[in-house]
Amino acid sequence: MADRNATTTWNGDLDSGTGLVTLESSGAGQFPVSFTARTGDDTLVKLMTDGILLAEIQRDRLLRRYDTLIIDEAHERSLNIDFILGYLKQLLPRRPDLKVIITSATIDPESFSRHFGGAPVVEVSGRTYPVEVRYRPLVDDSDETEDVVRDQTQAICEAVDELCAEGPGDILVFLSGEREIRDTADALEQQNRPNTEVLPLYARLSTAEQHRVFQPHGGRRIVLATNVAETSLTVPGIKYVIDPGTARISRYSVRTKVQRLPIERISQASANQRSGRCGRVSDGIAIRLYSEEDFLSRDEFTDPEILRTNLASVILHTMSIGVVRSPGDMERFPFVQPPAKRSISDGVNVLRELGALKGSSDRDAERAGRTKKKGRSRGSRTGSPLTAVGRKLSAFPVDPRLGRMIVAAQELGVAKEVMVLAAALTIQDPRERPTEQRAQADERHARFKDETSDFSGYLLLWQYLQEKQAELSSSQFRKMCRREYINYLRVREWQDLYEQLRNLGSRAGVKVSRGRTIRVGETEEAVHRSLLAGLLSHIGLKDQRRHEYQGARGTRFSIFPGSSLFKKNPDWIVSAELVETSKLWARVNASVDPRWIEEAAGSLLKHTYSEPYWSAKRGSVMAYDKATLFGVPVVTDRPVNYWRSPGIIHSNGSGRIWFRKTIGTCTNTPSASGLVPGAAGANSYVRSSRNCESEVGRTQVLGNWDSS
Repeated sequence: MADRNATTTWNGDLDSGTGLVTLESSGAGQFPVSFTARTGDDTLVKLMTDGILLAEIQRDRLLRRYDTLIIDEAHERSLNIDFILGYLKQLLPRRPDLKVIITSATIDPESFSRHFGGAPVVEVSGRTYPVEVRYRPLVDDSDETEDVVRDQTQAICEAVDELCAEGPGDILVFLSGEREIRDTADALEQQNRPNTEVLPLYARLSTAEQHRVFQPHGGRRIVLATNVAETSLTVPGIKYVIDPGTARISRYSVRTKVQRLPIERISQASANQRSGRCGRVSDGIAIRLYSEEDFLSRDEFTDPEILRTNLASVILHTMSIGVVRSPGDMERFPFVQPPAKRSISDGVNVLRELGALKGSSDRDAERAGRTKKKGRSRGSRTGSPLTAVGRKLSAFPVDPRLGRMIVAAQELGVAKEVMVLAAALTIQDPRERPTEQRAQADERHARFKDETSDFSGYLLLWQYLQEKQAELSSSQFRKMCRREYINYLRVREWQDLYEQLRNLGSRAGVKVSRGRTIRVGETEEAVHRSLLAGLLSHIGLKDQRRHEYQGARGTRFSIFPGSSLFKKNPDWIVSAELVETSKLWARVNASVDPRWIEEAAGSLLKHTYSEPYWSAKRGSVMAYDKATLFGVPVVTDRPVNYWRSPGIIHSNGSGRIWFRKTIGTCTNTPSASGLVPGAAGANSYVRSSRNCESEVGRTQVLGNWDSS
């Protein structure tokens, strides 16, 4: 079991005969990547992603179909991997025949050995060449008079000069992001090195541009890459490495509920992994743009994902398969490195926001109902902590927020359209923008733009692709995608994921019709109301003074420049993703009606009532209602019937003060019934107040006002 790149590579090894040769002839090496299964009765080795194994656990708790599990690339420590390792620790006593092998080049073997009760550690030396590590820090303090400080781009250019003097060979430079790659590429190209090619490598490049690093070439090649080249893929022919020692590490903020991408110092294990990239074909040289003392002061290993991400998904999975029975049990689950209690509480709160977990009143009612049933012992197991919505969410192998959209869409009759969107938000955007052809790509993609919603843009793209796929042959459709800067493989992945969501949805009671035809224009409101059910904490109210948006829990964000709404700035938006890089950006946005937010939020809204007054027109006491959702004012100054507002309890003193305001200058003595001769408005007030007292069972709305 490994990630997508590893499973594809392994399958190539099996099929090409360079791996387990004896299995290839019988078709025994098969791989379900994402949701594409290619297995049969004669399958002996199955290559799968961690997400697929999670789905297998839901169907087969004891994993009876397998006698051996090999978990590769364990050092990446994804959320799914950490959950699987904890689950296997609980499973092994019940499956003593199951063999578990954990492999990695940069693993912390002792911690894994302890986790599995002192499991044996086997070290296999790789086929690598010696690598010389040189330290060239940005701050040179060798001069006693003053420190010499270089910027990173200058230091990289100087390191390239040093390595070029060592002899021929390709250079791999690690950088933290796309902007840094572009700046460095510009600086290197300005030097006009003879017979030298500079190639960028990052996720947003088109497939053709990414594959250039694997194509044969003459001369020297300088590859500028993010940390995707550290673990996910191997750039061939690298003899030299330049490592600035930083990377963007995804971290979730429990306070703001936002996924951040700060630039941080990498760990010692990551630094060693980077330098090892130049020892694959010959002796290599790695230049680190920091000091040896800096290297030794760094953490030994990178924090696993479970310590730096939202835990809603893993909590939902553990509860759905019965591994834990309550949120409190999560603290006792045998993780290799347990997450903080605060992170667990945050994940639970996200699930409660989505309506996936039962409240205390639901559990009390459930227990009371069970005690009435005959034949049940007092020690019987409690029911699932998941609501009906939560059980449906657990059937979808996507982020719980996306699953919540699908469940809401079923009620509004747009499940197919929202499944298409959920699949789109799970993969990389199929639309490509090659660096040298960006204007042409934007022109081609303009037909899919909706200035009120990026989500609708995805639906327009889907509809166009289905129409063209029906008209053209397979090869013609591929050529059309290439001409129009659409990644064919991502389109296939999008379609496959949609089909899987549709199949899983039918099992969970969320059924949609066959086929891929959708309705775009007529379903727009229903689609966006469904999206809000999963994205309530991603709403934003435009701040007219600061040209940004006020978000949940005090956050402030701006619309990402690539969004269709970037220049429109509507009053209210909902965003699929909030990511903090240079600032907090909202990606994939739509304009929404605040009334839709109020309806979707329901009991999550917090109401405050102020400035009560007597309305002669309505013959009732009125007040102004303000409703906020996670601190964002959704409703302001809306007149409501004060006495019937939820949660209102008044003291005798306030009742008397408000009552005297209504009778104004009237000095007549109240009758025994409490009515005031000559004050019709006040009398109506008294009647409504007495009715209120009767309904709530209290006599403290008016109290004995006349006795004062």
